[in-house]
Amino acid sequence: MSEVVFRAKGLKKYFPLRRSMKEILTLKPRRYVKAVDGVDFDIKVGEVFCLVGESGCGKTTTGRLITRLLEPTGGLMLYKPTRETLEKVSPKYVDKDGYVNLTSKLPKRIDKMLRQEIQIIFQDPFGSLDPRMTVYSILKEPLIVHNIGDSEEERREIIYRALSEVKLTPPEQFINRYPHMLSGGQRQRVAFARAMILRPTLVVTDEPVSMLDVSIRAEILQLMLDMQAGRNLSYVFITHDLAVANYLCTRIAVMYLGKIVELGTADQVINNPQHPYTKALIAAVPEPDPKNRFKVRELPITGEVPSAAEIPPGCRFHPRCPYAMDICRREEPPLLEVEPGHYVACWLHAKH
Repeated sequence: MSEVVFRAKGLKKYFPLRRSMKEILTLKPRRYVKAVDGVDFDIKVGEVFCLVGESGCGKTTTGRLITRLLEPTGGLMLYKPTRETLEKVSPKYVDKDGYVNLTSKLPKRIDKMLRQEIQIIFQDPFGSLDPRMTVYSILKEPLIVHNIGDSEEERREIIYRALSEVKLTPPEQFINRYPHMLSGGQRQRVAFARAMILRPTLVVTDEPVSMLDVSIRAEILQLMLDMQAGRNLSYVFITHDLAVANYLCTRIAVMYLGKIVELGTADQVINNPQHPYTKALIAAVPEPDPKNRFKVRELPITGEVPSAAEIPPGCRFHPRCPYAMDICRREEPPLLEVEPGHYVACWLHAKH
């Protein structure tokens, strides 16, 4: 069994809503947007773990929690550092299995080392790259922050090597360019280089190919796999595209309104979906067969995703589910194992 590098237990993120004057005067309790509402998952060494779902399901918020760009409202995040980092961390911050609790208060020195090992690649490279900085400055900044490289020559060599790894060659043609002077695919490669230059072990990629031309997507996805092979990287791949998830991912977690409703290997989730929501997502994928290009498949669900501030009681999918039963409106289903490694949160698969 593969070693687990990251573990989330009951992870939550609630965003408070602004209260009106009437709510304040009448002492009504504060309301929250429950973006992530108690999720549990493991990320194994060397795998591509995929978070799939509609917009607003909480997958991007989960990715930002993993990288600690957001502080969780509740739950635990356990991370197993590399052996080199573990030797520098005081034993009082490490449990018996070698995990560090990222939700605890850590000293700045330890926190900085752990942040170096967990990086993120955003969806929009034009928004995540500083337009006033050249490619060289963009890649040099993380080296300065983490004190990597003893001289300017050594840092230049590291930067050139990072650009070569993401297929921006020769590097001399790119180091003095600004982001607006690059194509969309080239900007995303620079974003990859910036994350990978720190030699992380866990990388969160937030829909990294959704804003690229179809002709460029395959190149970027292959680049991800090539970089993973040489470094034994673990990816968290966030997407709404099940076709991409099927091609790239080892395991898939389907999210709906802040909860994981189905979790399993890519083959289990894509070829043997058990949750009605997962079946609807797969039904929405276009049919590549030319004979069926005019055939419109009926989706088994209707309506819109409810607001995360007004989550329905019981199973949060029941207002849109064609198989909803009375218990679905009253009780939230647990995440149950329907076959080895395949978990579903649905009362159709639970004894009640």
